[in-house]
Amino acid sequence: MKLKIVIKVPLHTEKDKSKALKIAVVEEGVISVSIGKDNDQLEVVGEGVDSVCLAKSLRKKFCFADILSVAEVKPPPPVSPEKCPLPPYMFPPPPFQPFYECHYYEPGNSCYIM
Repeated sequence: MKLKIVIKVPLHTEKDKSKALKIAVVEEGVISVSIGKDNDQLEVVGEGVDSVCLAKSLRKKFCFADILSVAEVKPPPPVSPEKCPLPPYMFPPPPFQPFYECHYYEPGNSCYIM
C-alpha cells in the first residue's frame, strides 16, 4: 500500500532543502520525495514508510517537523481501449517520379562555329 506523507519542515535555504531530501530518501520504502506547494512542505511517497520515524529523523536536524497528512495513494483508473480515440492514420508519401532529360547527338554536323 503506497502512502503519501506530507510533513511541515522549515526549509528556508537550498542547503536545508537538500538536507531534508537526503534524510527522507534514506528511509526504508521511500519511492519519491519532493518539496510541496509551500516551500515548508516535504512530500514523501513510499510503500511501508513509517511516518513517525521519518518525522523523528527530520526533527533531529531541523528541531521542528510536523506531520500534516498521511494518505493512501490510489492508482489511476486503467484506461479501457474502447474509450481511446484511434490514432491518426498517416498516408505514405507519393512515389518518386524521376525526371529524365533527353540529349541527342548528331554525328553529321560536328562543326558549330560556322
